[in-house]
Amino acid sequence: MLQKTFKQCAIAYIEAHSDSWRNAKHRAQWPSTFETYVYPTFGSTLVHEVRQSHVLEVLRPIWKTKTATATRVRGRIEQVLAWASAAGYRQGDNPARWQGHLDQLLPAPGKIAKVRHHPAVPVANMPAFLAALREREGISPRALEFVILTAARSAEVRGATWAEIDLEAAVWTVPGERMKAGKEHRVPLSQPAIQLLESLPRIEGTELLFPAPRGGQLSDMSLTAITRRMAFKDAEGDVCVPHGFRSSFRDWAFEHTDFARDLTEQALAHALESKVEAAYRRGDALERRRALMQAWANYCEGVANG
Repeated sequence: MLQKTFKQCAIAYIEAHSDSWRNAKHRAQWPSTFETYVYPTFGSTLVHEVRQSHVLEVLRPIWKTKTATATRVRGRIEQVLAWASAAGYRQGDNPARWQGHLDQLLPAPGKIAKVRHHPAVPVANMPAFLAALREREGISPRALEFVILTAARSAEVRGATWAEIDLEAAVWTVPGERMKAGKEHRVPLSQPAIQLLESLPRIEGTELLFPAPRGGQLSDMSLTAITRRMAFKDAEGDVCVPHGFRSSFRDWAFEHTDFARDLTEQALAHALESKVEAAYRRGDALERRRALMQAWANYCEGVANG
């Protein structure tokens, strides 16, 4: 049997797959978590000698205190060991697999770690938040306003360019490489969203809608800093974050409108739960979503919807 250490296999796995990971943070986390939690314990162990006891030695100290991290570490160990088996460096069962194996030895993550959603502005407070946001000057507040009006992710908005905007058709086309699902997504633009875009200055030397003052894209923290300063809180008393506005949008659609749930999920660029339905659906319901996004903009502006 060919011989490699676990660390050598992990490095080879990362080199083989990192180009397919669109998220830069995700790419950085793989070697970082291995360096912190795995290599000190069995990085130098030949991969064919890695046993359940090695995996548990890594996981048990952090399973209850850093549950989310521990869950990711377990999954990454499992993938590296699977790669090593496929490459001929080990044989037998995968000692890091969860189903029917480690799930018998460790408590389920959902039982010991409360799932914490992104703190979101309560729906009733959205008109007040948007009004307060519009009193703030600068590019970052305008980017956050566009996040709200489009129910988009921060990264999608921060990377948006003028070439993606069709003002006449009132459509923003986000390319697949900037979408979480990797697929192009068309966003119908409400009247307030169009007005916002028309008010933006065209900055020489960049195609970005919302360039940073010193050039390049705004950082994610630049939008988070605004919500922290505005200090609007969710129902549990936590200061809201930019990603939480997608939850506010979803709560509004569910609680205050008769729009179909699937239409809201399409607006959020979520995959349809039914694979059969997804396979047969060809269109993206752009015009139906246009009515949805206009109604959302009306609500946020305090305008009564018909």
